Amino acid sequence: MLVITPRLSISLDEVEFTAVRSQGAGGQNVNKTSTAAHLRFDIRASSLPDDCKERLLTQRDQRINNDGVIVIKAQASRSLEQNRNDALERLQELIARAAVVPRKRKVTKPTRASKMKRLDGKTKRGALKASRRDLGD
Repeated sequence: MLVITPRLSISLDEVEFTAVRSQGAGGQNVNKTSTAAHLRFDIRASSLPDDCKERLLTQRDQRINNDGVIVIKAQASRSLEQNRNDALERLQELIARAAVVPRKRKVTKPTRASKMKRLDGKTKRGALKASRRDLGD
């Protein structure tokens, strides 16, 4: 089980892992071992609540493709197990952000004092500009 919040968790059966070869420098070892972890998580087929799924799908994140699948590639470490844990942590953070329900904004009106202050500032600025005008006769 991957615990997202105290009340929300997902089964590791819903997460698909693939070991692939890492990119970049590393000598001969990089060419013969698959230490990078490729994680795939299908949002629509998951056991997440519907509202959490909607917030995840509407996020503008490059790791979420058009099919609603989260794809995370972790290759920072030389160990497959550490890269797997890193990918799970990133998935956990992504889902935890979507699990938070955004607060509704209360519509408020500007106070009378703030309106007067704004108008007073406009009057002063206009007077300053007027004093700079050429009073050519």
